[in-house]
Amino acid sequence: MAEAISGDMRDFLREHNIHEVECVIADMTGIARGKILPKDLFLTGEHMRLPKSVLLNTVHGEQPNNTPYVGSTDPDMICVPDPATIRVVPWATERVACVIHDCQNFDGSPVELAPRAVLRRVLDKYRERGWRPVVAPEMEFYLVARNTNPHEPLSPPTGRSGFTEQGRQSYSIDAVNDFDPFFLELSAFCKQHELGVETLIHEAGAGQMEINFTHGDALELADRVFLFKRAVRETALRHGIFATFMAKPMETEPGSAMHVHQSIVDDSGRNIFSDEDGGESTLFRQFIGGLEKYLPPATLLFAPHVNSYRRLSRFQSAPMNVHWGYDNRTCGIRVPNAGPANRRVENRVPGVDVNPYLAMAATLACGWLGMTEGLQPAAPTPDSAEHIHGELPRNLEDAIQQLRGCPALAAMLGSLFVQAFCEVKELEFATFSRVISSWEREHLMLLV
Repeated sequence: MAEAISGDMRDFLREHNIHEVECVIADMTGIARGKILPKDLFLTGEHMRLPKSVLLNTVHGEQPNNTPYVGSTDPDMICVPDPATIRVVPWATERVACVIHDCQNFDGSPVELAPRAVLRRVLDKYRERGWRPVVAPEMEFYLVARNTNPHEPLSPPTGRSGFTEQGRQSYSIDAVNDFDPFFLELSAFCKQHELGVETLIHEAGAGQMEINFTHGDALELADRVFLFKRAVRETALRHGIFATFMAKPMETEPGSAMHVHQSIVDDSGRNIFSDEDGGESTLFRQFIGGLEKYLPPATLLFAPHVNSYRRLSRFQSAPMNVHWGYDNRTCGIRVPNAGPANRRVENRVPGVDVNPYLAMAATLACGWLGMTEGLQPAAPTPDSAEHIHGELPRNLEDAIQQLRGCPALAAMLGSLFVQAFCEVKELEFATFSRVISSWEREHLMLLV
């Protein structure tokens, strides 16, 4: 099934003297999968084919019984390049381009299991109303010393000063400058990769950083986050350190989040969260009401791994509630101070370990359900909400059960996808549960 490669992509490959093309998709975990093709083979228009079942890989490389989701013959799908996503791979030694692909069945319909298709499905519902979500993610991550022994705890890396970071260095300029060579190259890579990175700050943890993105279209931002994670990890390797997007990589340090700021504009570009007089609109309140109601059953999309719930625990600088408040960072739902044109809602529940397509789809689905169901939120929380807990699932197994029991979210995200995603996560949880930890050996081996 060959189709002509768009003229824009042909021009791009020629102008940048590209030799190879990375043809990539994101699986349910957010791992980049695909093939690397010589330029000439890519230009034949013979689209990449992959087994549908590759979308169902767990983070440890296994698959559940995939027959209910892909059929008994393990068939292929067609991966079609999206011309808007073509970029140069700046860290490659050769002239290499990267193109994100959409997954299609042979009749041209989208593959429901593909995370990019799940996000498109939600965005199509907004488009039918003449609305367009605008999002801006904030990405926290850790730089850590090289550690190839998974049984050893992670530790902060050594900076150019020759010292490892001690204590908490929130917003420290000097702590960031200690890794100037890394950040200078990362900044150059992000510019070449067209990722739209806006600001860099040092977060609370030792070696913990945060990158903010310019706001924009939800699908475009999910693509950029997907590519950004690869860029950070590749840059770190070039500098002799690791970068990790685990939600809670170190026991004594805060976890890492991907906070998502979101607003909705109409066809004229007007923010529908504000009335004509500049006040809060009914839709704004209903969007918050949707987050309050549906964040708990959607938590599996925001906290998709066993480690995610180590971040979502009491007094760990992460919300365990679905309360909302004005400029209140102790709430799971925060409304930053902003004028009418920039009125927005921040979802503070997602960890940075999410699949960005699924996290974007889930938070926008929650807000959509609030607006279409006419949900009214509770009163805003004026004080600290840190003492409020138990409103979100406490572990992966609980989150799976809550998502399975929510038909409204299944209708938004696709029931086949929700069933498959839950089964992938059940297999991950079962595999994790077989592991005997060092804590068990230390405290139980000779004492019970």
